[in-house]
Amino acid sequence: MTGIVVLGSTNMDLVAYAARAPGRGETVTGREFATVPGGKGANQAVAAARAGGEVTMVGAVGSDHYGEILRHTLEASGVDTDLLRTAEGPSGTAHIVVDDEGANSIVVIPAANGTVTALAPGDEAVIAAAGLLLLQLELPLDAVTEGARAARRHGVRTVLTPAPARPLPPELLGAVDLLLPNEHEAAALTGLGDPRAAAAALLREVPEVVVTLGAAGCLYAARDAEPVAVAAPRVTPVDTTAAGDTFAGALAVALGEGRPMPEALAWACTAAALSVQRPGASTSMPYRPEIDAAS
Repeated sequence: MTGIVVLGSTNMDLVAYAARAPGRGETVTGREFATVPGGKGANQAVAAARAGGEVTMVGAVGSDHYGEILRHTLEASGVDTDLLRTAEGPSGTAHIVVDDEGANSIVVIPAANGTVTALAPGDEAVIAAAGLLLLQLELPLDAVTEGARAARRHGVRTVLTPAPARPLPPELLGAVDLLLPNEHEAAALTGLGDPRAAAAALLREVPEVVVTLGAAGCLYAARDAEPVAVAAPRVTPVDTTAAGDTFAGALAVALGEGRPMPEALAWACTAAALSVQRPGASTSMPYRPEIDAAS
């Protein structure tokens, strides 16, 4: 197993559970509220660590109480936080509504995450020593691009989850080895609603693409190869928050162990399926023995 570096966001998730999300100008009554550590970067770091990876988190938390909780949560899951900065002011937050079907709607406030505009001293050395770099788009794009380019300089495999979806500059895409969008992000990036067509379009930019398809599993595509569909276990979802991040973290571990791609994807699908059967983000993520037992 080679080390995994996550350059990404940390947020406190403020989660409201209701029968359905409110429409514009509408108020609905919820049944429960929870405060859960999250953020796409921290979620992927926790998921990878629980799946058995050696993980280092690079990013920032605020100087508030949420920042203390976020750092502790990462450390409790075995994530190295030596390069996790503390920025003066509030930590990032995500305001989430989860409906009775387990689907979610999210508003993210970057706060401390917005201060990570570039790599800090020591960050590139840790990336250079890693086997894989996980990236998302909840940090400023300049920092994400700099991280990817640093990984490319040192021959480190880079996996980018393009969420929240936005146009991606060529200098970032040119340094990405594997792009990991969900089907909605793939459509937003390409304008193509069919996942296979979207994956084929994205292969013009990056060597490998995995499009996650929720309950339907995922689709893997690589240049000069036929796409491969991988099914997900059938489960009843409780909360789909961070399912994609669980998938990304588990996939990073499996790839770091040198597993063939179909096997790695199936294992990651199992991890994600376990996570959606529990509420919350980091709190829902399975540990390696659970993933192995369900695989």
